[in-house]
Amino acid sequence: MNTNRKLMEKGCSVAVEDVIKAFRCREPEKRIPVLRLELDYELALLHEAMIERNTHRIDQCKARLRELRQEMLMLEAL
Repeated sequence: MNTNRKLMEKGCSVAVEDVIKAFRCREPEKRIPVLRLELDYELALLHEAMIERNTHRIDQCKARLRELRQEMLMLEAL
């Protein structure tokens, strides 16, 4: 119950399909380190896009970061 409250406070909307997918993942502890690397990489891409002032790439990076954040919240809730 506490984790549900935490997700709701952050303004994260979680679909039922996402919850089912997360539960099917048998080894979330192995996915989390990979996910952190993906987050770091995407942040580096966002930094480059900001330096280049490439608004299209900035929007793409932000969208991908939102997806990765939602996945991380799901995995940490398990």
